[in-house]
Amino acid sequence: MREGLKQAESVAAGGKEGKYLTFSLENEQYGIGILKIKEIIGMIPITPVPRTPEYVKGVVNLRGKVIPVIDLRQRFSMGVVDSTDRTCIIVVEIESGAGTVMMGILVDSVSEVLNIKGEEIEDTPTFGTSVDTDYILGMAKMDGGVKILLDIDKVLSEGEVSELERVK
Repeated sequence: MREGLKQAESVAAGGKEGKYLTFSLENEQYGIGILKIKEIIGMIPITPVPRTPEYVKGVVNLRGKVIPVIDLRQRFSMGVVDSTDRTCIIVVEIESGAGTVMMGILVDSVSEVLNIKGEEIEDTPTFGTSVDTDYILGMAKMDGGVKILLDIDKVLSEGEVSELERVK
């Protein structure tokens, strides 16, 4: 019985194993599946767009393509800080009901690409009914710490993604 449970956990985590780009927000480490990443760019001027949610920083012109940028710190209700020379924008491709959407996410700094094994990934703990953890893919236990693996497709709701599409 115990062996069957271990196998089921291994299969569940195995679907999550792979390469992750890790980055930091405040003092926490996060990861996004490398296949979602299009590119990483240093800070470039962001044009604010009026009447958008606080976490939408605005848009950037990336080689002629207008891309909305969200601040993950604000999206996760963390304190706002000034940009540093390590602040960057990770350009990701997310899947929504409307298809594939490209957006930039503002992060404090990018760390490295890690190959995370299935056995290093645990399911997201339950924090009670008031905490939404749908956007967390799992928790990677590495080097004595924990990296929060994000399901970038779920960081924004369908409605929020539609709103981002209108920003462009």
